Amino acid sequence: QVQLVESGGGLVQPGGSLRLSCAASGSIFSFYYMGWYRQAPGERRELVASITNERSTNYADSVKGRFAISRDNARNTMYLYLQMNSLKPEDTAVYYCSARPHPGMEYWGKGTLVTVSS
Repeated sequence: QVQLVESGGGLVQPGGSLRLSCAASGSIFSFYYMGWYRQAPGERRELVASITNERSTNYADSVKGRFAISRDNARNTMYLYLQMNSLKPEDTAVYYCSARPHPGMEYWGKGTLVTVSS
C-alpha cells in the first residue's frame, strides 16, 4: 500500500506563490510517474504537471512558465513538489497528487485546497 499526503495549500493573492508538497510512503518506493492534478468546483479533474522517474516533465498549457514540478526522495519516502508562481484566480482548485508504481496501478492523495483571491 501507498499513502500520499499533500500539503502547502492555502489562500494567496493573485500574483502570489505557493509550494505544494506530496509525501509518498508505504511499501512501494519507486514510481515511474508522478503528477499533480486539480479539480475546480463543477469541473473535471485535469492534469497540471507530471514527471517521470527519468525527470521528464509535462505541463498543462495554462501553467507553463508559471509552475514547476520536481521530485525527490529521502529514506523511505518519495516527495513530489509543485512550485506555483504568478497565481491567478483560475488556479483555484483542489490539487491532488498521483503516483504510479507501474502501468495499471495508480494512487491518489486526498488533495489540498488552493484559493487565489484578493
